[in-house]
Amino acid sequence: MELLANKIRPTKLDQVIGQQHLIGENKVLTNLVKNGKLFSMILYGRPGIGKTSIANALINELNIKSKFLNATTNNKADFEIAIEEAKMYGEMILVIDEIHRMNKAQQDILLPHIESGLIILIGLTTSNPYHKINPAIRSRCQIYELKELTTNDIIEGLKKAEIELPDIKIDDDTLSHIATLSSGDFRSALNLLEVCYYSSNDHNITIDDVKKINNKAVFFHDKDADGHYQVLSAFQKSIRGSDVDASLHYLARLLVAGDLDSIYRRMSVIAYEDIGLANPGMGPKVMAAIHAAELVGLPEAIIPLGTVVTEMALSPKSNSAYLAINEAINDINKGISGEIPRHLINPSNDYIYPHNYKNDYYPQEYMPKSLQNKVYYHRKNNKYEANINKIYDEMRNIK
Repeated sequence: MELLANKIRPTKLDQVIGQQHLIGENKVLTNLVKNGKLFSMILYGRPGIGKTSIANALINELNIKSKFLNATTNNKADFEIAIEEAKMYGEMILVIDEIHRMNKAQQDILLPHIESGLIILIGLTTSNPYHKINPAIRSRCQIYELKELTTNDIIEGLKKAEIELPDIKIDDDTLSHIATLSSGDFRSALNLLEVCYYSSNDHNITIDDVKKINNKAVFFHDKDADGHYQVLSAFQKSIRGSDVDASLHYLARLLVAGDLDSIYRRMSVIAYEDIGLANPGMGPKVMAAIHAAELVGLPEAIIPLGTVVTEMALSPKSNSAYLAINEAINDINKGISGEIPRHLINPSNDYIYPHNYKNDYYPQEYMPKSLQNKVYYHRKNNKYEANINKIYDEMRNIK
């Protein structure tokens, strides 16, 4: 029996739920279809938010020969077959799931054919392509991040799916409950709806029926259906505000809901945005705790996560590095950059190698001329930054 998620898979972009930043009037993917032209791209985002659906819709609307492969299960020979098929048809859309797991042999086969346009690549991944995908592949693709689906997005999708479930009876509160349980994963919501439908005698689904199948506690829903993001926001603000008890409370809400992915992402951001240079060892500690949590899984994952969140809340805080890089990026976006000093460009006989001098420092200009004396890093008054700033000041006084 075909699964509900496959039955309702979009055949057109306007059937995709969410992703209004990419789909709709004057949006990039819609305009590509309108103009009948597609370029290699990477779609990334968390599971169940529409990556495969968008790929399927693009293929269907443009009516181009296509093939789906998975970087983890398809071998080099499968990729070679795809290329030969593309040569037969003149071009082919090749959809590669788990693209961040492509090995060197697979990449070497594809690269020249992506470059020539024979292969139009649509890569799908849950990992950040800027960190996980080979630069040679990445540079040949446009990268589009898919946004998390809201509860309202998922409710809208569930209502569209009801047509495939004859005689179903379900009210809005129950749909909202299913949507909330999914934590932004539309495929998960569809699967739960389908199980509820076929496990009931009269296809009349109530919240109690859903709880019998999935009894995970719900903390995210509220009247505006934005509770999931509010809990994450409260979690970060509590750690930023050094309230350890509130931090553990919101962590507990996320843990009981089983939303580990959101916890990991938010903790990683907090370590570098809010704690930063006041305690630079916190970043690696957070990564170690995430690794331990992944290794042991729930329920034991609460131990490393609870430990590191306690330390994060009690840690000194600084956002100086976060503000500094933001200011630097803002200048670049405004066109404020300038030419790199000539002595920094290889080859150059004028560059002074600092390690040959006392304290491994020699005063020379590194900034473009138009930005000389520009300051991005504004120091904060905490123990760690006081120490590194003392060294910084001593070096700047060297003549």
